[in-house]
Amino acid sequence: MSKTTGPDEEAQAHFALVERARVLFSGRIEFLKSAPKLEHLPPADVPEIAFAGRSNVGKSTLINALTGRKALARASNTPGRTQELNLFDVGEPLKFRLVDMPGYGFAEAPKDVVKKWRHLINDYLRGRAVLKRAMLLVDARHGLKPVDRDVMDMLDAAAVSYRIVLTKGDKVKPTALAEVSAAIAAEARKRPAAHPEVLATSSETSEGIADLRAAVLSAVED
Repeated sequence: MSKTTGPDEEAQAHFALVERARVLFSGRIEFLKSAPKLEHLPPADVPEIAFAGRSNVGKSTLINALTGRKALARASNTPGRTQELNLFDVGEPLKFRLVDMPGYGFAEAPKDVVKKWRHLINDYLRGRAVLKRAMLLVDARHGLKPVDRDVMDMLDAAAVSYRIVLTKGDKVKPTALAEVSAAIAAEARKRPAAHPEVLATSSETSEGIADLRAAVLSAVED
């Protein structure tokens, strides 16, 4: 007879995963390089976890909170203008890479910049075999915007597994945060490549950061 996993065992396994993730992220994490084109990427020899989101969603701040570094990821002084993939090595020996994708949806971005972004991201999503999961960041105060759904369409079409992560969770009341999380989760469950659960985080209070680390490690090991 097969053994079923009970709630206590699941809780213990999650706690163990959270602790392993904490230890891993407290170790070596270094900026590797910026890649304006796919040919500038490093060899595809370790798993990669990508972070995507609208300009000003708090992506750089969240990556810094995730890694416990104050200035590992740096926001552009001109939102929507940075059009490179920034890569960070995690672990010693190297375990995986974090990929900070350029922000999208900035209203003042020139059309040629938007076109360049789409080409770079499309090529990366479709051509990077070691990409294990994309974390799609969404501002908890605003929920999903049409441009977010465009990126979800892109991820679905590329068959890239992704998970929605709410940022700035401390900026809304707990009831409102629960409502937006539930609404987005319901929409995610209808998407072929989306993870059914939504993570709510705050870089200011560290809410959800431990679970996000665990989610990253789980995706790497999946």
